[in-house]
Amino acid sequence: MDITREIDLIAILRNKSCFLFGPRQTGKSYLIRKTLGDYRCYDLLKTDVFLKLSRAPHRIREEITDSEKIVIIDEIQKLPILLDEVHSLIEEKGIHFLLTGSSARKLKRSGTNLLGGRARTKRLLPFIHREIKERFDLVQTLDTGLIPSIYNSNTPHEDLESYVGTYLKEEIAAEALVRNVPAFSRFLTVAGLSNGQILNYTNIASDAEVAKSTAQEYFQILRDTLIGEDLPAWKKSKKRKPFSTSKFFMFDIGVARFLQGRHGLATHSPEFGEALEAYLHHELSAYRYYTGGGELCYWRSTSGFEVDFILNNISAIEIKGKSNITGKDCRGLRALQEEKLLKNYVLVSLETTPRQVDGISIVPWREFLSRLWEGAYD
Repeated sequence: MDITREIDLIAILRNKSCFLFGPRQTGKSYLIRKTLGDYRCYDLLKTDVFLKLSRAPHRIREEITDSEKIVIIDEIQKLPILLDEVHSLIEEKGIHFLLTGSSARKLKRSGTNLLGGRARTKRLLPFIHREIKERFDLVQTLDTGLIPSIYNSNTPHEDLESYVGTYLKEEIAAEALVRNVPAFSRFLTVAGLSNGQILNYTNIASDAEVAKSTAQEYFQILRDTLIGEDLPAWKKSKKRKPFSTSKFFMFDIGVARFLQGRHGLATHSPEFGEALEAYLHHELSAYRYYTGGGELCYWRSTSGFEVDFILNNISAIEIKGKSNITGKDCRGLRALQEEKLLKNYVLVSLETTPRQVDGISIVPWREFLSRLWEGAYD
Protein backbone atom coordinates (compact mmCIF):
# COMPACT_ATOMS: atom_id res chain seq x y z
CA MET A 1 0.00 0.00 0.00
CA ASP A 2 1.59 3.26 -1.15
CA ILE A 3 0.65 5.83 1.49
CA THR A 4 1.62 9.50 1.48
CA ARG A 5 2.44 10.41 5.07
CA GLU A 6 1.28 13.65 6.60
CA ILE A 7 4.74 14.71 7.77
CA ASP A 8 6.70 16.68 5.13
CA LEU A 9 10.41 15.95 5.58
CA ILE A 10 11.53 18.11 2.66
CA ALA A 11 9.81 21.17 4.12
CA ILE A 12 11.27 20.47 7.56
CA LEU A 13 14.83 20.01 6.27
CA ARG A 14 14.63 23.08 4.09
CA ASN A 15 15.06 25.20 7.20
CA LYS A 16 16.91 23.11 9.77
CA SER A 17 18.33 19.72 10.69
CA CYS A 18 15.89 17.33 12.35
CA PHE A 19 15.75 14.39 14.74
CA LEU A 20 12.93 12.12 13.58
CA PHE A 21 11.97 9.63 16.27
CA GLY A 22 9.30 6.97 16.16
CA PRO A 23 8.63 3.44 17.43
CA ARG A 24 9.83 0.50 15.36
CA GLN A 25 7.97 -0.17 12.09
CA THR A 26 6.17 3.17 11.97
CA GLY A 27 7.64 3.69 8.50
CA LYS A 28 10.68 5.92 9.02
CA SER A 29 12.92 4.03 6.58
CA TYR A 30 10.17 3.76 3.95
CA LEU A 31 9.42 7.48 4.27
CA ILE A 32 13.11 8.27 3.76
CA ARG A 33 13.34 6.09 0.66
CA LYS A 34 10.18 7.58 -0.80
CA THR A 35 10.83 11.28 -0.14
CA LEU A 36 14.62 11.53 0.28
CA GLY A 37 15.83 8.69 -1.91
CA ASP A 38 18.18 10.92 -3.90
CA TYR A 39 20.17 12.04 -0.86
CA ARG A 40 23.11 10.37 0.87
CA CYS A 41 21.93 8.01 3.61
CA TYR A 42 23.94 6.16 6.25
CA ASP A 43 21.84 3.24 7.48
CA LEU A 44 23.33 2.09 10.79
CA LEU A 45 21.27 -1.10 10.71
CA LYS A 46 23.60 -2.28 7.95
CA THR A 47 26.55 -4.05 9.53
CA ASP A 48 29.15 -2.78 7.07
CA VAL A 49 28.05 0.83 7.49
CA PHE A 50 27.97 0.54 11.27
CA LEU A 51 31.40 -1.07 11.49
CA LYS A 52 32.97 1.43 9.11
CA LEU A 53 31.72 4.46 11.03
CA SER A 54 32.19 3.00 14.50
CA ARG A 55 35.88 2.48 13.70
CA ALA A 56 36.31 5.87 12.08
CA PRO A 57 33.46 8.35 12.75
CA HIS A 58 35.39 11.07 10.91
CA ARG A 59 34.80 9.24 7.62
CA ILE A 60 31.46 10.94 7.12
CA ARG A 61 33.31 14.29 7.11
CA GLU A 62 35.63 12.93 4.44
CA GLU A 63 32.86 11.39 2.31
CA ILE A 64 30.28 14.18 2.32
CA THR A 65 30.97 16.72 -0.43
CA ASP A 66 30.57 20.49 -0.29
CA SER A 67 27.68 20.36 -2.77
CA GLU A 68 25.49 18.16 -0.54
CA LYS A 69 22.84 20.03 1.42
CA ILE A 70 20.86 17.16 2.99
CA VAL A 71 22.26 13.96 4.55
CA ILE A 72 20.39 11.19 6.40
CA ILE A 73 21.67 9.01 9.25
CA ASP A 74 19.19 6.24 10.03
CA GLU A 75 19.09 4.79 13.59
CA ILE A 76 21.46 7.40 15.01
CA GLN A 77 21.09 6.03 18.57
CA LYS A 78 23.22 3.04 17.55
CA LEU A 79 26.26 5.31 17.16
CA PRO A 80 25.80 8.52 19.18
CA ILE A 81 29.43 9.56 18.69
CA LEU A 82 28.55 10.52 15.13
CA LEU A 83 26.70 13.54 16.48
CA ASP A 84 30.01 15.31 17.10
CA GLU A 85 30.79 15.01 13.38
CA VAL A 86 27.24 16.07 12.50
CA HIS A 87 27.59 19.14 14.70
CA SER A 88 30.82 20.08 12.94
CA LEU A 89 29.33 19.62 9.46
CA ILE A 90 26.28 21.74 10.32
CA GLU A 91 28.54 24.54 11.49
CA GLU A 92 31.18 24.33 8.77
CA LYS A 93 29.18 23.37 5.66
CA GLY A 94 25.60 24.30 6.51
CA ILE A 95 24.40 20.75 5.85
CA HIS A 96 20.94 19.83 7.10
CA PHE A 97 20.82 16.35 8.63
CA LEU A 98 17.88 14.04 9.14
CA LEU A 99 18.71 11.86 12.15
CA THR A 100 16.25 9.04 12.77
CA GLY A 101 15.81 6.56 15.58
CA SER A 102 13.35 4.44 17.51
CA SER A 103 14.49 5.75 20.88
CA ALA A 104 16.05 8.89 22.30
CA ARG A 105 16.86 7.06 25.55
CA LYS A 106 20.38 5.99 24.63
CA LEU A 107 21.21 9.46 23.35
CA LYS A 108 19.93 11.12 26.54
CA ARG A 109 21.54 8.64 28.93
CA SER A 110 24.97 8.82 27.29
CA GLY A 111 25.20 12.59 27.69
CA THR A 112 25.58 12.84 23.94
CA ASN A 113 25.91 16.07 22.03
CA LEU A 114 22.29 16.73 20.96
CA LEU A 115 23.37 19.58 18.68
CA GLY A 116 22.48 22.39 21.08
CA GLY A 117 19.28 23.50 19.40
CA ARG A 118 20.65 23.14 15.87
CA ALA A 119 18.07 20.45 15.09
CA ARG A 120 14.35 20.33 15.80
CA THR A 121 12.70 17.13 16.98
CA LYS A 122 9.77 15.48 15.20
CA ARG A 123 7.93 12.22 15.81
CA LEU A 124 6.51 9.74 13.30
CA LEU A 125 3.47 7.80 14.48
CA PRO A 126 1.58 4.88 12.93
CA PHE A 127 -0.92 5.63 10.15
CA ILE A 128 -3.77 8.08 10.65
CA HIS A 129 -7.16 8.23 8.93
CA ARG A 130 -6.10 11.18 6.78
CA GLU A 131 -3.29 9.05 5.27
CA ILE A 132 -5.26 5.86 4.60
CA LYS A 133 -8.43 7.67 3.43
CA GLU A 134 -10.97 5.40 1.72
CA ARG A 135 -9.01 2.28 2.68
CA PHE A 136 -9.51 3.01 6.38
CA ASP A 137 -11.47 0.39 8.34
CA LEU A 138 -12.55 1.51 11.82
CA VAL A 139 -13.22 -1.94 13.32
CA GLN A 140 -9.93 -3.29 11.97
CA THR A 141 -8.10 -0.26 13.33
CA LEU A 142 -9.59 -0.59 16.80
CA ASP A 143 -8.73 -4.29 16.93
CA THR A 144 -5.23 -4.49 15.42
CA GLY A 145 -4.02 -0.90 15.21
CA LEU A 146 -2.28 1.23 12.63
CA ILE A 147 1.38 0.15 12.54
CA PRO A 148 1.97 0.17 8.76
CA SER A 149 3.34 -3.36 8.37
CA ILE A 150 0.53 -4.76 10.53
CA TYR A 151 -2.31 -2.76 8.99
CA ASN A 152 -1.33 -4.13 5.57
CA SER A 153 -0.85 -7.70 6.83
CA ASN A 154 -3.03 -10.73 6.15
CA THR A 155 -2.11 -12.09 9.60
CA PRO A 156 -2.19 -9.00 11.86
CA HIS A 157 -2.58 -10.85 15.17
CA GLU A 158 0.44 -13.04 14.44
CA ASP A 159 2.41 -9.96 13.44
CA LEU A 160 1.43 -8.18 16.65
CA GLU A 161 2.78 -11.14 18.62
CA SER A 162 6.02 -10.93 16.66
CA TYR A 163 6.20 -7.14 17.13
CA VAL A 164 5.92 -7.38 20.90
CA GLY A 165 8.47 -10.21 20.97
CA THR A 166 10.89 -8.21 18.83
CA TYR A 167 10.48 -5.20 21.10
CA LEU A 168 11.31 -7.25 24.18
CA LYS A 169 14.28 -8.87 22.47
CA GLU A 170 15.80 -5.96 20.59
CA GLU A 171 14.79 -2.79 22.43
CA ILE A 172 14.88 -4.09 25.98
CA ALA A 173 17.20 -7.10 26.20
CA ALA A 174 19.72 -6.08 23.54
CA GLU A 175 20.05 -2.55 24.91
CA ALA A 176 20.28 -3.90 28.49
CA LEU A 177 17.57 -1.48 29.62
CA VAL A 178 16.33 -3.90 32.29
CA ARG A 179 18.01 -6.79 34.06
CA ASN A 180 14.92 -8.93 34.49
CA VAL A 181 13.25 -9.37 31.11
CA PRO A 182 10.59 -11.84 32.41
CA ALA A 183 9.51 -9.27 35.01
CA PHE A 184 9.34 -6.59 32.33
CA SER A 185 7.27 -8.93 30.17
CA ARG A 186 4.76 -9.36 33.03
CA PHE A 187 4.71 -5.60 33.50
CA LEU A 188 3.92 -5.06 29.80
CA THR A 189 0.71 -7.05 30.17
CA VAL A 190 -0.37 -4.87 33.09
CA ALA A 191 0.69 -1.73 31.21
CA GLY A 192 -1.50 -2.82 28.30
CA LEU A 193 -4.46 -3.15 30.66
CA SER A 194 -3.63 0.36 31.96
CA ASN A 195 -3.96 1.89 28.49
CA GLY A 196 -6.05 5.06 28.72
CA GLN A 197 -6.27 4.79 32.52
CA ILE A 198 -5.11 7.08 35.32
CA LEU A 199 -1.73 5.82 36.50
CA ASN A 200 -1.75 4.11 39.89
CA TYR A 201 1.79 2.84 40.37
CA THR A 202 0.97 1.00 43.58
CA ASN A 203 -1.75 -1.13 41.99
CA ILE A 204 0.24 -1.67 38.80
CA ALA A 205 3.31 -2.80 40.77
CA SER A 206 1.18 -5.24 42.75
CA ASP A 207 -0.40 -6.73 39.63
CA ALA A 208 2.98 -7.00 37.87
CA GLU A 209 4.68 -8.44 40.97
CA VAL A 210 7.41 -5.81 41.03
CA ALA A 211 8.34 -2.99 43.39
CA LYS A 212 6.59 0.37 42.95
CA SER A 213 9.92 2.01 42.05
CA THR A 214 10.48 -0.69 39.42
CA ALA A 215 7.04 -0.06 37.89
CA GLN A 216 7.84 3.66 37.69
CA GLU A 217 11.18 2.88 36.04
CA TYR A 218 9.51 0.54 33.54
CA PHE A 219 6.95 3.18 32.56
CA GLN A 220 9.82 5.59 31.95
CA ILE A 221 11.38 3.03 29.61
CA LEU A 222 8.10 2.88 27.66
CA ARG A 223 8.12 6.66 27.38
CA ASP A 224 11.79 6.85 26.33
CA THR A 225 11.37 4.13 23.71
CA LEU A 226 8.21 5.89 22.44
CA ILE A 227 5.94 2.92 23.19
CA GLY A 228 3.71 5.14 25.30
CA GLU A 229 3.21 8.64 26.63
CA ASP A 230 1.43 10.46 29.43
CA LEU A 231 -1.76 12.41 28.98
CA PRO A 232 -1.57 15.10 31.66
CA ALA A 233 -4.53 16.27 33.72
CA TRP A 234 -6.10 19.64 32.92
CA LYS A 235 -6.08 21.57 36.17
CA LYS A 236 -7.71 24.91 35.31
CA SER A 237 -11.26 24.21 36.47
CA LYS A 238 -12.29 26.29 39.52
CA LYS A 239 -15.83 25.22 40.44
CA ARG A 240 -14.87 21.56 40.63
CA LYS A 241 -11.53 20.41 42.00
CA PRO A 242 -9.58 18.58 39.25
CA PHE A 243 -7.49 15.43 39.43
CA SER A 244 -3.77 16.01 38.94
CA THR A 245 -2.55 12.49 38.04
CA SER A 246 -1.73 11.68 34.41
CA LYS A 247 -3.24 8.97 32.26
CA PHE A 248 -1.06 6.72 30.10
CA PHE A 249 -1.63 5.78 26.46
CA MET A 250 0.35 3.34 24.34
CA PHE A 251 1.35 4.51 20.88
CA ASP A 252 -0.87 1.99 19.09
CA ILE A 253 -4.23 0.50 20.07
CA GLY A 254 -3.35 -2.82 18.37
CA VAL A 255 -0.26 -3.28 20.56
CA ALA A 256 -2.26 -2.37 23.67
CA ARG A 257 -5.02 -4.86 22.82
CA PHE A 258 -2.51 -7.62 22.12
CA LEU A 259 -0.94 -7.06 25.53
CA GLN A 260 -4.43 -7.13 27.05
CA GLY A 261 -4.99 -10.55 25.47
CA ARG A 262 -7.92 -9.28 23.42
CA HIS A 263 -8.70 -10.53 19.93
CA GLY A 264 -11.79 -9.49 17.95
CA LEU A 265 -14.05 -6.55 18.73
CA ALA A 266 -17.84 -6.23 18.93
CA THR A 267 -19.32 -2.87 17.91
CA HIS A 268 -21.10 -1.00 20.75
CA SER A 269 -19.38 -3.12 23.43
CA PRO A 270 -17.58 -1.40 26.36
CA GLU A 271 -14.32 -2.59 24.77
CA PHE A 272 -15.25 -0.80 21.56
CA GLY A 273 -15.73 2.52 23.37
CA GLU A 274 -12.38 2.18 25.15
CA ALA A 275 -10.61 1.35 21.90
CA LEU A 276 -12.27 4.28 20.10
CA GLU A 277 -11.05 6.67 22.80
CA ALA A 278 -7.49 5.29 22.52
CA TYR A 279 -7.57 5.55 18.73
CA LEU A 280 -8.77 9.16 18.80
CA HIS A 281 -6.02 9.96 21.32
CA HIS A 282 -3.65 8.73 18.61
CA GLU A 283 -5.26 11.01 16.00
CA LEU A 284 -5.14 14.03 18.30
CA SER A 285 -1.49 13.31 19.13
CA ALA A 286 -0.62 13.06 15.43
CA TYR A 287 -2.37 16.36 14.78
CA ARG A 288 -0.27 18.02 17.48
CA TYR A 289 3.03 16.47 16.40
CA TYR A 290 2.56 17.08 12.68
CA THR A 291 1.17 20.62 12.85
CA GLY A 292 3.62 22.06 15.33
CA GLY A 293 2.62 21.29 18.87
CA GLY A 294 -0.07 22.41 21.26
CA GLU A 295 -1.35 20.91 24.48
CA LEU A 296 -3.49 17.81 24.96
CA CYS A 297 -4.92 16.92 28.37
CA TYR A 298 -7.87 15.20 30.00
CA TRP A 299 -10.15 16.58 32.72
CA ARG A 300 -11.62 14.79 35.68
CA SER A 301 -13.08 16.29 38.81
CA THR A 302 -12.77 14.71 42.23
CA SER A 303 -16.59 14.51 42.24
CA GLY A 304 -16.57 12.19 39.22
CA PHE A 305 -17.14 14.37 36.16
CA GLU A 306 -14.78 13.65 33.28
CA VAL A 307 -14.01 14.78 29.72
CA ASP A 308 -11.69 12.64 27.61
CA PHE A 309 -9.59 15.39 25.98
CA ILE A 310 -8.90 19.11 26.25
CA LEU A 311 -7.13 20.41 23.13
CA ASN A 312 -5.00 23.56 23.36
CA ASN A 313 -7.15 25.01 26.17
CA ILE A 314 -9.82 25.66 23.55
CA SER A 315 -11.84 22.49 22.90
CA ALA A 316 -13.35 19.89 25.24
CA ILE A 317 -13.75 16.56 23.43
CA GLU A 318 -15.70 13.57 24.71
CA ILE A 319 -15.67 10.18 22.92
CA LYS A 320 -18.62 7.77 22.90
CA GLY A 321 -18.69 4.52 20.93
CA LYS A 322 -22.46 4.82 20.50
CA SER A 323 -24.82 5.57 17.59
CA ASN A 324 -27.51 7.14 19.78
CA ILE A 325 -26.29 9.92 22.05
CA THR A 326 -28.48 10.93 25.02
CA GLY A 327 -28.28 13.68 27.61
CA LYS A 328 -26.49 11.35 30.03
CA ASP A 329 -23.57 11.08 27.59
CA CYS A 330 -23.05 14.87 27.78
CA ARG A 331 -22.75 14.95 31.58
CA GLY A 332 -19.02 15.71 31.70
CA LEU A 333 -19.18 18.33 28.96
CA ARG A 334 -22.09 20.09 30.66
CA ALA A 335 -20.17 20.23 33.93
CA LEU A 336 -17.20 21.75 32.15
CA GLN A 337 -19.42 24.24 30.32
CA GLU A 338 -20.23 25.77 33.69
CA GLU A 339 -16.59 26.84 34.02
CA LYS A 340 -16.92 29.06 30.91
CA LEU A 341 -13.23 28.58 30.13
CA LEU A 342 -13.32 26.88 26.71
CA LYS A 343 -14.66 27.73 23.26
CA ASN A 344 -15.79 24.36 21.88
CA TYR A 345 -17.62 21.44 23.48
CA VAL A 346 -17.61 18.39 21.21
CA LEU A 347 -18.98 14.87 21.56
CA VAL A 348 -17.54 12.45 19.00
CA SER A 349 -19.71 9.40 18.31
CA LEU A 350 -20.95 6.80 15.85
CA GLU A 351 -23.95 8.92 14.94
CA THR A 352 -24.10 9.67 11.21
CA THR A 353 -25.40 13.26 11.20
CA PRO A 354 -23.89 16.23 13.08
CA ARG A 355 -26.15 18.19 15.39
CA GLN A 356 -26.08 20.83 18.15
CA VAL A 357 -27.60 20.38 21.61
CA ASP A 358 -27.35 23.26 24.09
CA GLY A 359 -23.93 24.40 22.88
CA ILE A 360 -22.53 20.88 22.50
CA SER A 361 -21.60 19.69 19.01
CA ILE A 362 -22.40 16.02 18.46
CA VAL A 363 -20.18 15.01 15.56
CA PRO A 364 -19.68 11.74 13.63
CA TRP A 365 -16.12 10.50 14.09
CA ARG A 366 -15.11 10.91 10.43
CA GLU A 367 -16.39 14.46 10.33
CA PHE A 368 -14.61 15.21 13.58
CA LEU A 369 -11.28 14.15 12.05
CA SER A 370 -11.92 16.25 8.97
CA ARG A 371 -12.73 19.31 11.08
CA LEU A 372 -9.73 18.66 13.36
CA TRP A 373 -7.24 18.84 10.47
CA GLU A 374 -8.99 21.94 9.15
CA GLY A 375 -8.13 23.64 12.44
CA ALA A 376 -11.73 23.90 13.66
CA TYR A 377 -10.85 23.04 17.25
CA ASP A 378 -7.80 25.28 17.72
